[in-house]
Amino acid sequence: MQAITFDRVGGPEVMRLVERPKPTPPGPGEAIVRNHYAGVNYIDTYYRSGLYPAQLPATLGNEASGIVSDIGPGVTEIQVGDHVAYLATQDSYSQYTKTSANRLVKLDPHMPLETAAAVLLQGLTAHTLVTRAYAVQPGDWVLVHAGAGGTGRLLIQICRYLGATVITTVSSEEKARIARTAGAHHVILYTEESVSDAVRKIVPEGGVHAVFDGVGKATFEGSLQSLRPEGSMVSFGNSSGAVPPVHLFELTSKNLKLLRPRLYGYLLTDEDHRRHVEEVFRLVEEKVIDVHIFNIYELADAAKAHADLEGRRTVGKLLLRIPQSD
Repeated sequence: MQAITFDRVGGPEVMRLVERPKPTPPGPGEAIVRNHYAGVNYIDTYYRSGLYPAQLPATLGNEASGIVSDIGPGVTEIQVGDHVAYLATQDSYSQYTKTSANRLVKLDPHMPLETAAAVLLQGLTAHTLVTRAYAVQPGDWVLVHAGAGGTGRLLIQICRYLGATVITTVSSEEKARIARTAGAHHVILYTEESVSDAVRKIVPEGGVHAVFDGVGKATFEGSLQSLRPEGSMVSFGNSSGAVPPVHLFELTSKNLKLLRPRLYGYLLTDEDHRRHVEEVFRLVEEKVIDVHIFNIYELADAAKAHADLEGRRTVGKLLLRIPQSD
């Protein structure tokens, strides 16, 4: 089967399309999915670049959608031929993936496979952030960084649905338009003004209740400065680089809360996984959130997808189309 691998860390150029053996037959509780689409996410670039450790040679990919091609003994919740989506473990940039059957999300017949692949990881990330990391309440002010990106757009939409007033940051007028279309009440062009100064002008009470920051190093200090007393700083990404070590005394003047959550820490049980998945897909069905796919690349062009993502040339979700010919 075809798959993307890398045997050294570095830029997008280290990724290679190779032929690998298909997965071995599924064991008890397992299933094999023939992937149709794989989501491209910043976490994939963290493994490829060496920011997160990976055992080399390594594969990539944390989500996909496709059709079940085989099931192991004892599997009853899904059948061969079912359309499914799933969270992967660095192995969805490939034609086939073997995974736990109880974590497959069986899709309604009218749900396009590309939509399912586009919303799963970022949708779950956004939903767990606003319900578990900081529970957004009606009347809250929230700041969402990178509001034109895949996760940023979903955070804007869900926070607005929950009754918050949403401020977001973007780098250009084009991205500002996209963020406003997603539902942002206020948009800050961080290339033209200080984010914390702009927040203080917008928010009458002197700061936001919560910041959702997937950018990392470049925005961390401004995020802390944008919070009101007893505000919550939720740092969940590193697109601009890892946040340097933090002196806890920086939090004391306003009694701030600082979290660095991990999606899978909120999905430890099958019940947690099912509950959050059902809620994300309900929000899609009810058109509370819309899934904007910026581009679909061929599997062989995965390096270009990474380059575009890291070069901030994208607005919305990126997917890889997986070849269906063996």
